[in-house]
Amino acid sequence: MAKYGAMAQKEVEKAQRQRKKGKLTSGRTGRKVTSQKQAIAIGLSKARKKGAKVPSEKS
Repeated sequence: MAKYGAMAQKEVEKAQRQRKKGKLTSGRTGRKVTSQKQAIAIGLSKARKKGAKVPSEKS
């Protein structure tokens, strides 16, 4: 069984492309995101908000 759904994968891909172009920004601060891990986290967060199949965040 897949860990992430197709919608989540697409959101992560979008975030990665934006990061490469230098257009991905973090939430409140609005700073540019350069970290690949942070881009993945942003993509998964957006997917969660859209209701995609994504495991809950670890606290």
